[in-house]
Amino acid sequence: MLPFYGDPELLRRAVRSVQEQSRDDWRLTVVDDGYPDDSIGPWFAGLGDDRIRYRRNPQRLGAQPNNRYCIEAVELPYFVMMGADDLMAPDYLETVLALHDRWSHAAVVQPGVAIMDEYDEPVRPLADRVKALLAPKGHGPRLVTGEDLVVSLLRGNWLYNPSLCWRTSALKEIPQSADVFDLALPVAVIADGGTMVIDDHVCFRYRRHRSSDSGSGAAAGNRFAEERRYFRAESDRMTARGWPRAARAARAHVSSRLNAAVQLPQAFARRDAAAVRELGNHLLTF
Repeated sequence: MLPFYGDPELLRRAVRSVQEQSRDDWRLTVVDDGYPDDSIGPWFAGLGDDRIRYRRNPQRLGAQPNNRYCIEAVELPYFVMMGADDLMAPDYLETVLALHDRWSHAAVVQPGVAIMDEYDEPVRPLADRVKALLAPKGHGPRLVTGEDLVVSLLRGNWLYNPSLCWRTSALKEIPQSADVFDLALPVAVIADGGTMVIDDHVCFRYRRHRSSDSGSGAAAGNRFAEERRYFRAESDRMTARGWPRAARAARAHVSSRLNAAVQLPQAFARRDAAAVRELGNHLLTF
C-alpha cells in the first residue's frame, strides 16, 4: 500500500523501486489523496503493469485517515505502508518475507534502513542518531516482544514505519485515535501479544527532509498536543494491563520531550510566541 500526497516525481521513483524487486509476487495499490496534478493518473495508466493499481480519493481525507483507509483496504497476507518518497532496495521483499517465513508468528518485521535527504544523499541527522540509540541492541535477525519492547517504543519511537512489513492477520483492531498513529499501531499490536523481528540488513531507504509530513508538523509545535493525549491514554492502558514500566515510560515520554527541547531555541529565534508556549508546555507537563 502506498498512500500519496506530495511530489509526483518522488512517487514515480518509489513505484519504480517496487517494480525492480527481485520477487514478482507482489501487488502495489497507490491511494492518491487528491493531489492537484493531472499527470499522475495517466502515468499509472501508461505503465501497463497489472500488478499496480491506482486509486484517487474523491475528496481529500488527510494523511492519517488516508493511512487508515489503506490499512483497511489490505487484501493480501502481508503488507507494507510505503512512503511516497521512499525507496525499496531490490531485495527488500525477499528479505522481509524470508524473515516472516522464519518467524511465521511474527506480527511485523523491521529491516535495516538507510537515511537519505531530498537529493538522495546519505544523511544521519540527530533524529536518526537518537533512533539508533533507542533501538534494542543486538546483531542479525532477532525476535523481540512484550513489555520490554513497548517500553523502548514509548521512550522513543525508533521504528521506520514505511519500511515495516506487517502480517495482516496480526492487526486485529486498528487504533481509533489518529493521535501519533505511527506509534499507536505497533504499540497496540505488541501489547496484544504480537512479536517483532528486527534485522540489520539494509534494504530500504527512508527520506528525511524538512518538507515531509514527519518533519513539518513537529517543527511548528502542532503535533505535541496530540502526543500528550496519546501518552496519557497509553499510560492508563498500560497500568490496566499490569505493565507498570510501560506506564511510566508513557508518562515520561522522554524522547518526545527532548524533541520539544531541541526545537525551543529555534522557536525563540523566530520569535514565534505560540510555538514557544506549546513547546514549553510539552516539555514541562506530566
